[in-house]
Amino acid sequence: MATLTKAEQRALTTRALLDAARGLFARHGYAQVSLADIVATAGVTKGALYHYFGGKDELFRAIVAEAHREVADRVASAAPDAEPWTQLVEGCRAFLVASTEPGVQQILLVDAPSVLGWEVWRSLDAESSMPELHDVLVRLMDAGTITPRPVAPLVHLLSGAMNEAAMWLARSPDRERDLAETMAALTTLLDALRSPR
Repeated sequence: MATLTKAEQRALTTRALLDAARGLFARHGYAQVSLADIVATAGVTKGALYHYFGGKDELFRAIVAEAHREVADRVASAAPDAEPWTQLVEGCRAFLVASTEPGVQQILLVDAPSVLGWEVWRSLDAESSMPELHDVLVRLMDAGTITPRPVAPLVHLLSGAMNEAAMWLARSPDRERDLAETMAALTTLLDALRSPR
């Protein structure tokens, strides 16, 4: 059997820690998971966790960043070949669906703002989801579909509305119904941005 290089061993160990911790955090919440739980599930030592991540907080931040990227990827792939308006609407739907899946909602919406702090959480969210929203809005304005206006305020308004909706949906007793109603309301808001025909 071939011996692993240091880089390969590092990649395997960090992936094992990320996967183990993410599963535990998603099921039990950050506060209920100990370092001992994480390393036992990952099959590594506490020394390895501290070597690669420096502790539970740093490991959690890496998981939050990864989850944000995954949600952004789902938004980007929601309707990649469609015209920009459909990309906007389907991207919003993909964001809400992905953000409110139980494991993702526990990590991104329940634990991350309190564990990392609002500013760090907001920064990670902005890095992952705002560029796609910005780009599609610019394309819609360039095409004349949306009345030209300053893009940055619109991006922040829509992003904030969707984050708030995702947090509300995360606690909904009837997620499917409330998701449908949220999308109907959001589509009405988006339609108001359209240029007069």
